[in-house]
Amino acid sequence: MSLVKNFSMMSLYNQRMNIQLMVHCQRLSADVLVKETHSFFPNIISYWNHILFGDLILIGRLAANKIAELSLQDLSAFPSPKSPYDIYQNNLADIALLRARLDELIVRYCQNLTDDDCDKYITYTTTEGDSISKAVADVTQHLFNHQAHHRGQLTCVLSQFGIDYGCMDLPVIVFEGSRTKKPALT
Repeated sequence: MSLVKNFSMMSLYNQRMNIQLMVHCQRLSADVLVKETHSFFPNIISYWNHILFGDLILIGRLAANKIAELSLQDLSAFPSPKSPYDIYQNNLADIALLRARLDELIVRYCQNLTDDDCDKYITYTTTEGDSISKAVADVTQHLFNHQAHHRGQLTCVLSQFGIDYGCMDLPVIVFEGSRTKKPALT
């Protein structure tokens, strides 16, 4: 499977998992959403904001280099990421809207990504102030790895709150896999 097809599949997984988990989180009371989790981030709201931070900073680095028809203009309506502890929204409904818009942008980015794009290198400054160069494929892979890592932490917290968030298996969530067409039903 090509990297491009894999990234397109991962963008769909990312989008669908965010929707699935957000639906479960939106059923929680405001008190539970800000309840101390004694985990990597202090509460569910902070987890969602941090996942947004990771996506915004990484997609911004790609947009600054005009990868896959992405430009900084595409990010003009989004918050500007500064710190891994940024809080963009305190209200889960507002986070959900921002999350949905960003997931649509990530899907579009992956649909426009080419093998040539994946081979390019971009240089950026990390949040710690270091200048590094990375292959676009590696930055894109990290975009999905970062989300999966923190969604894993979030699902652990949800489990501790007694929430059954459902199946997270890639073949179930993105049943069509890396194909661009849905399979014919027999």
